[in-house]
Amino acid sequence: MFNLSYLELRIPPPIIFMISLLLIALLNWLLPVNFPQTTLFMALCGVSFLASGLIGLISLRAFIRVKTTVNPIKVQSASTLVVNGLYAFSRNPMYLALALLLLSVCLYLANPWTVLGMLFFVLFITRFQILPEEKALMDVFGERYQAYRKRVRRWL
Repeated sequence: MFNLSYLELRIPPPIIFMISLLLIALLNWLLPVNFPQTTLFMALCGVSFLASGLIGLISLRAFIRVKTTVNPIKVQSASTLVVNGLYAFSRNPMYLALALLLLSVCLYLANPWTVLGMLFFVLFITRFQILPEEKALMDVFGERYQAYRKRVRRWL
C-alpha cells in the first residue's frame, strides 16, 4: 500500500500552486460551462487578486523582518514564531494568499468547475504541508505554539 505520509513536506507549495493552476486550466478546457462574466465577477476577481498580492507580501515581509526561514520544507529550522500582523488572524496567510490567487483565476474564467482546482490546493496544502508544519512547530516552539494554535485559526 502506498504511504501518503511520504508526501508530507516534500513538494514545495509553489509547485502545488502551479499544479492547481494547471488543473483549473484543464477543468476549464474539458468542462466549458461558463457563467457570464458580470461586473460582480470581475470586481470579485480584482479584489481577490489584489488581496492575494497584499496578503502574500505582508506575510513574507513579517518572516523576513524577524529573520526566520520562509522555506516551507525546512520548518524545523524556524528561529522565531511569527504571531503578529496578519498572523494574528490566520496561521497560514501565505497559503491563504495563494488560494485567493487561484480563486481570482476561477472568478475570471467564470466556470464553476474550476473551483475544484482551488479546492485541490486547499486540501493538499492542509494535509501534506500545514499539518506536518504544525507538528514541526510544536516540536520547535512547544507550549508557545500550542497557545497560538488555540488563539488563531488555521486559514481564516
